[in-house]
Amino acid sequence: MKLSALKSSGHWPTLLTSFLYFDVSFMVWTILGALGAQIGQTLGLTPQQKGLMVAVPYLSGAFIRILLGMLVDRIGAKNTGIVAQLIVMAGMTVAWFTGLHQFSHTLMLGVVLGVAGASFAVALPQAGRWYPPQMQGVVMGLAGAGNVGVVIDSLLAPRLAAAYGWPSVFGFALIPLVLVFIAYCVFSKEAPVQVKKKTLKDYVNLLKERDAHWFCFFYTISFGGFSGLAASLIIYFTSEFGLTAVEAGTWAAGCTLIGALGRPVGGAIADRLGGIRALNILYVVAALSLCLAAFAHSIVLCAVGFFLASGAFGMANGSVFQLLPQRFAKDIGVMTGLVGCGGGLGGFMLASSLGYSKGLTGSYLIGILAFSGLCMLALIGLSLVKTRWRTTWGAIAEARI
Repeated sequence: MKLSALKSSGHWPTLLTSFLYFDVSFMVWTILGALGAQIGQTLGLTPQQKGLMVAVPYLSGAFIRILLGMLVDRIGAKNTGIVAQLIVMAGMTVAWFTGLHQFSHTLMLGVVLGVAGASFAVALPQAGRWYPPQMQGVVMGLAGAGNVGVVIDSLLAPRLAAAYGWPSVFGFALIPLVLVFIAYCVFSKEAPVQVKKKTLKDYVNLLKERDAHWFCFFYTISFGGFSGLAASLIIYFTSEFGLTAVEAGTWAAGCTLIGALGRPVGGAIADRLGGIRALNILYVVAALSLCLAAFAHSIVLCAVGFFLASGAFGMANGSVFQLLPQRFAKDIGVMTGLVGCGGGLGGFMLASSLGYSKGLTGSYLIGILAFSGLCMLALIGLSLVKTRWRTTWGAIAEARI
C-alpha cells in the first residue's frame, strides 16, 4: 500500500492530530517513569514504592480507557479528546505549582495521568473510522505510534530535572500539551459514519464474547510489555548499572524508540502476512529477548535484549490492532477501550512486579522472567484460536488474518 493512499482515502489532518494527541498524552502518561529515579531519591522511596509509583498511571488508565471508549460512542471522539486533555493539563498544572512531597502525592498524580493514557481509546477509533478495512493495520499503527512520546520523556525529562529540578518538568510538559490541544481542536474531525450510542449493557454483552477476552489478553502482553519496560528502564539502569538518571534516560530512549516506531511496522507486516502469523513471530522474539536482558551482565548486552523486546512488543501492538477491526468493526470504540484496558493492566503488572521483585529478592530477574513466560502463554493462546478465527469471521474479512 502506498502512503499516498492515506491522503486520498481518509482525512489526513485527523490522522495527524490523533497521532500528536496520543504522542503528548503518552509522554505525560509515562513522565513518572522518566523522573522515577530522581523522585525516588528525593523522597527516599523503596524499590516497591518506585515500582508502584510508575505503575499506577497504567492501572488508572486501564479503567479510564473503558470510560473514554464509552464516551467516544456517545459524545464523539473529538469532544471526548478535548475533555480528557483539559483534565490532564489541569492535573499537570497542580503538580507544577504544588509539587509532590510524599509517596501518596505521586500516586494521586498517577491516577490523573491515567486520563492521558486513556487517550488511546480516543485517538485510534477517531483515526480508524476514516479509513477502509484493508488500511486499518497501517492507520491504527500510525495513530498509535504516538507512544514515541515515551522516548521524548526518557531523553528530555531527566535532563530538565537535573538542570531545573524535577518539579519544573511538569511545567515544561504543559507547553506541548497546550500546543497540541489547540491543533487538535482546530484540525481534527469526526468521521462521517453512523455510530450507535451504547449502554453499559452493550459493554457487558461484549465481555460475553470469548474473542473479546482473547484480544484483551494478547494486548495485555504486547502493550503491557512495551509500556511496562518504558516506565521501568531508567530506574532499572540506575539501579543495576549505577548510571546517572541522565545516562539511564539515554539508554532507555534507545531501547524504547524501536518499540514506539514499530507499531505501524507491525500493522503493515500483519496486513501482508496476517495478524496471527505476525503475532506468533513477535511473541517468540519478545520472550527470548527478555531472557537475554535478564541474564546479561553488561549494559550493552542488556540494552540489546530490551531493545529487541521493546521492538517486538511495539510491532505486536500494531498486529493486534490489524485484527481487531476485522472482528469487531461495529464495536471498535468499545473494544478499543476494553483491549486498551488490558494493555494498561499489563503495563501495571510488569512495572509493579519489577519493583516488588527487586525489593523482595534484591534482583529484577523473577519479574522479567515471569513476563517472558506470559509471552509463551500468548503463543499457546494463538494456537488455540487461529483455526477458528480463520474459518469463521476471518474467512469473510477484507484483510489477511
